[in-house]
Amino acid sequence: MHLNDTMPLHKGQHLRLKERIEIQVLKRLGKSHRFIAKQLQRSHSTINDEIKRGTVIQVKLANGKRIYTHDYYAETGQLLYEKHRCACQAKGKFLKVEPFIQYVTQHILEDKWSPDAVVGRFKKEAEHQQDAMVCTKTLYRYIDEGLIANLNNMNLWLKLRRKTKTKHSRERKRILGQSIELRPQEVNERNTFGHWEIDTVIGKKMKGEPVLLTLTERLTRYMLVLKIKAKDEVSVKEAIQSMTQGNPHFAKLFKSVTSDNGSEFASLSDALHSISDVYFTHPYSSLERGTNENHNGLLRRYLPKGKSLKDYSDNQIQRFTQKLNHLPRKILKYLTPTEAILFHFNQIQAMN
Repeated sequence: MHLNDTMPLHKGQHLRLKERIEIQVLKRLGKSHRFIAKQLQRSHSTINDEIKRGTVIQVKLANGKRIYTHDYYAETGQLLYEKHRCACQAKGKFLKVEPFIQYVTQHILEDKWSPDAVVGRFKKEAEHQQDAMVCTKTLYRYIDEGLIANLNNMNLWLKLRRKTKTKHSRERKRILGQSIELRPQEVNERNTFGHWEIDTVIGKKMKGEPVLLTLTERLTRYMLVLKIKAKDEVSVKEAIQSMTQGNPHFAKLFKSVTSDNGSEFASLSDALHSISDVYFTHPYSSLERGTNENHNGLLRRYLPKGKSLKDYSDNQIQRFTQKLNHLPRKILKYLTPTEAILFHFNQIQAMN
């Protein structure tokens, strides 16, 4: 009586690593494919295909001559099996998430969102369609492998612009006012609304060129951008004063401002005197204004270095700023900065 007459075959089940090891051992003992199939309760064709898949050609030297051998290895068979399974699953899943891929393409190409922002926002907007999307890691893989038409790593702004920092020669530089060391802990920990970071962004490095004055709120990541005449003390002071004048809620909206020690901010404390607290970072410590630095980098998506800001109207600059304020953020649980700051605006109005 044959073994197959008493025990059923494992139909429809993939070979496991344990079975592949058995195949390797039996092959080394010189057993036939049919014998191995009976031992494992598998069909003859399954064993044939597996041995063909996992067989490696090896070259050995004997008496100065090359001898070619064909040996089956369980590890090789398992690796090839896993590779083919992954490829099969990727294609199948990719076809099922076509609406999500369209959503991805639109927001990365048109709105310059990151893959993580796209995934997080889709989850928030389409809670009932979680099975019709992929995770951030898989989306990056799709882009790396060129599976999404018209989308590649060149479209991922942050992925391309990341680079290691070079050490800066630290010259002596005085702090213009109250040190960041005196900033309250609740500001450092982003527990309260109304604490901003400020900086300037240049376009073309030429005398008489306008620059951008940028302010970013630490809790909500909301950004304000103003085009000013030049990167100097007078222009910055005028811009700040224009913001404070006629705004009765300014002190509630701007409880503190943190700046670096650029000469253009020499009069910042005077401009905000008795309205907001002003703190200055340590010299050459841009990470102490990390929120604003990061957002200035996002702004560069639309305003590249070396291009004159005279070429951009105030309306264009505000349109770019609006795009950033409507960009979903992981740290805000995929709310946009606009949605986050509106919550605090409403609270302030309710208190009046």
